[in-house]
Amino acid sequence: MTSARADGVLAYDPATFEGLRFHTSVTAFRDGTDSPREYLERCLATIAEREPVVRAWVVLNADGARQQADDSTRRWQHGEPLSPIDGLPIGIKDLLETRDMPTQMGCAAFAGNFPKRDNAAVWALRRAGAVVLGKTVTTELGGPEPSPTTNPFNPRHTPGGSSSGSGAAVGARMVPATIATQTGGSLMRPASFNGAWGLKPTQGAINRGERQTASMTSHGVLAACPEDMWLIAIAIASRAGGDPGRPALHGPATPPPARRPGTVAVIETEAWERLEPISRGAFEQVIAQVEAAGVTVLRRADDAVVERFERSLVGVTDLGSAILAWEHYWAFRDIVASTPDGVSARGKRFFIEAAEQLGAAGYEEALRTRAAVQATYALLGPRVDAVIAPTSSGPAPEWSGDVPGQEPVRWPTGDPGFNFPSSLLGAPAVNVPLMGVGGLPFGLQVMGQPGTDAKVTAITRWMGEALTPVSV
Repeated sequence: MTSARADGVLAYDPATFEGLRFHTSVTAFRDGTDSPREYLERCLATIAEREPVVRAWVVLNADGARQQADDSTRRWQHGEPLSPIDGLPIGIKDLLETRDMPTQMGCAAFAGNFPKRDNAAVWALRRAGAVVLGKTVTTELGGPEPSPTTNPFNPRHTPGGSSSGSGAAVGARMVPATIATQTGGSLMRPASFNGAWGLKPTQGAINRGERQTASMTSHGVLAACPEDMWLIAIAIASRAGGDPGRPALHGPATPPPARRPGTVAVIETEAWERLEPISRGAFEQVIAQVEAAGVTVLRRADDAVVERFERSLVGVTDLGSAILAWEHYWAFRDIVASTPDGVSARGKRFFIEAAEQLGAAGYEEALRTRAAVQATYALLGPRVDAVIAPTSSGPAPEWSGDVPGQEPVRWPTGDPGFNFPSSLLGAPAVNVPLMGVGGLPFGLQVMGQPGTDAKVTAITRWMGEALTPVSV
């Protein structure tokens, strides 16, 4: 791993970059040649080196983490780890409550907010022995207002949103994994922009705890490898379950073995025309490898059902945005009523004003449209093992701020067009860090039918092992 230059630039090559892994360390924990405490100290050293530029963390609980790591070290020494992730240092997106750190949600109105309780997923991680190291930066209330976090490969570029700090912390090799959330593209886009593996699970498959205020939000995992990604997700789900009324993420206790798919569908979505040409070329190189490996690849011109699904996706970015705005309307309205200057102009414009324009009748129509898209997607289930698309419309864009006197930019942390489908469908999606464009990461997205998280993970493991990374 080459250190970043003084200006923070570190050219990304998917063939050589390797993030910080955890599962490969447990053998050394068992034989005493390494320990969770030593592993944590290496993480803290990297944070000290890179945090001044990357700014991935809101707060670190180093003393508490050291105590947790010491407890884990003793368990490994006695051969009694609580789980395969016992001792794993992890960052928690600052939308999720933590009993030992504030939860300020990237919002001025919540400065100093300290509920002193754990989100369900955080509780489960502690039960599994994970070391809860700190809170990672989020955009304001998980919305479109950018955070101060920078891309770990080039600080002039965004790390994505809203899980900006979660993505950057993994990409900067500060920790092996973080917890992220998604409503539109808040997990998958940071995964793409920061060179991380990312699992956005089936809707409701990981208990959201106090964050069950919207119909499309999901907890998920960003990690440097698929093995750690799965071990963390299944550790949470097996302890905290899924949302009320929803089955939990299910699958093996160990990472699903690599599985070559028989048939996949390449989905363009409405964002295809916004996919920059160089990135499209990299994506097509990966798809050519998939075909060369003997996998049948269907496109909209090849199959009427694929074409029907493509047509149903027209307008999904606006559709998902409208649903999101309405479901967050009361929370935003109440915050602004009590703290008028506590929410940004962008947040007011794209949540409160957008919700008021939609109205209750518009929201109900949006739900009917979403149900129709879901029904069309279900038709693909018997035909393909997975759906493949780019995870983003290219590598992370530069962001230098809004233009004074003009309306705030809608998507300063990146175009979510390739991400809204999985959120609207409630479908599992995994980002595979297989591509680099212009020295920045650019991800491949694999999506399955709801409930097929383990299958999708197995397919992506095959891709990560069988395909040659592409750098252009």
